[in-house]
Amino acid sequence: MSNHTIDGLTSPTLKYLREHWWDEEFTAFLKETLRPRPGNRILDVGCGTGTGEVSIGRLHLSQIQLFGVDLVWDHVRTARQTTAGINQRAHFAAADACRLPFTDGTFDSTYCVAVLQHVRDVTAAVREFARVTRPGGRVVAVEPDNAARYWYSSAASGRRTFDASSAFFAALARARGDGGEPSVGPRLPTLFADEGIEPVSVRLFPVSQARLGAPEAGVWENRRTRVQRAIDNAPADDAKALGREYLEQLKAYEADAARAGASFVEIENTMLFATVGQRSE
Repeated sequence: MSNHTIDGLTSPTLKYLREHWWDEEFTAFLKETLRPRPGNRILDVGCGTGTGEVSIGRLHLSQIQLFGVDLVWDHVRTARQTTAGINQRAHFAAADACRLPFTDGTFDSTYCVAVLQHVRDVTAAVREFARVTRPGGRVVAVEPDNAARYWYSSAASGRRTFDASSAFFAALARARGDGGEPSVGPRLPTLFADEGIEPVSVRLFPVSQARLGAPEAGVWENRRTRVQRAIDNAPADDAKALGREYLEQLKAYEADAARAGASFVEIENTMLFATVGQRSE
């Protein structure tokens, strides 16, 4: 997944980019680590719009039962429509990762992708994963380290723009009351072990973007549009003000990139930490 798109100027985390980097390699990784067998029940915590269910469903695994939960009801509704539209059987419900509506040991495997980074009580969520997974079943969590994102631009205004974006998104998160541990990715093995899930392996998935030469107009338009949408939906005036300052900085950065032309460089990278565990017997 090292060549997949990421744009730290439009989102502070990988959660909203999941559909862009989820590919056949990642689906194969889940198949390998979840070890599905006929009759298995697999739970996707934070299923979003059903990307995981569609991807795993396309593997045509015999008699697998797929279940997905998400905190946002609109995501659940979309996931149902998406999977029904391609004749894939899956079950969805709105639920909190820290209070899963299932009895103990319901699932043969449980997984989540880019979800725990937004959960306030990560320990409670991992404890729930362990509870609903049968003894000996697999638990897989894939999370980034948002505190260790790499960013480089050959234009001096690039760093100022990135810093302005970070300030804006941080203010937006505070205004919305978003919680979560930004560095949850590398902490997953310890979290698993503490809650009765034996760590089996850790795999790193780099997600990066390198731009050589001034980006096309569409790149800048997409950035402006996404930031403006975030400003419009911001619930606090201070966040809105930082958003407007960010847009001005983004405008200056675009001009500098255009002047640099072919010599312009922009590189960014972040890392996904995929921890595989087995529920203790």
